[in-house]
Amino acid sequence: MAKRIAIVEDDPDQRANYTDAITKKGYQVDAYGSRDEALTGFEASLPDLVILDIILGEEVDGGFQLCRDLLARAPSLPVIFLTERIDEIDKISGLRLGAWDYLPKPISLDYLAERISSLLRINEFREEQDQNESPTAKKIGDLTLDQDALLASWKGQRIDLSGTEFRMLAKLVRQPGHAVSYETLMNATMQSLVTNNTINTHMRNIRKKFEKIDPDFAAIKSEYGFGYRWSD
Repeated sequence: MAKRIAIVEDDPDQRANYTDAITKKGYQVDAYGSRDEALTGFEASLPDLVILDIILGEEVDGGFQLCRDLLARAPSLPVIFLTERIDEIDKISGLRLGAWDYLPKPISLDYLAERISSLLRINEFREEQDQNESPTAKKIGDLTLDQDALLASWKGQRIDLSGTEFRMLAKLVRQPGHAVSYETLMNATMQSLVTNNTINTHMRNIRKKFEKIDPDFAAIKSEYGFGYRWSD
């Protein structure tokens, strides 16, 4: 069965272009022009992945609100922000909400389709591996990392990290006890124009996800002015 992709975009021309391009890749697409339309559609059933603009009509942060509602209902749902708002504060806000990716407009439709395919593959592999630990999974104390599924678990409980968060965590724990620089962590994000503040936001998100299942979690240490360190 074809995967269902939801697009929430208030510009009708852009919405039509995205819908046409993604449909041609074999996906089923549900397109919405406002937050209210999308909420009504999501009440019936949730898609496999959601693409959100931030500004939806008169709601300048409508996409952020919708992302918050969606992830409260389905924490592991892949969400992509696709927006003209590329200021760092907006990107940080999207990441804090738990988005898997943050893409700037204009964008190549082929590249967008590839990002969708990549995130769906990761999520599908995670679901397959959720009940059965991969034989290639790496253990670092109470932490288990499955590189194939970009899946982490702490004390046997799954941690839903985005792809970027997982890559940063994997880089951090490669040498436990050793400080990892901001520059190294920036490279792990595989994104352009990443600042220290963006890295700090990612790390806060990662910590919160661990603390949600283990309030005493304290393995990620900040190295002031340099980066971070994983400490057992």
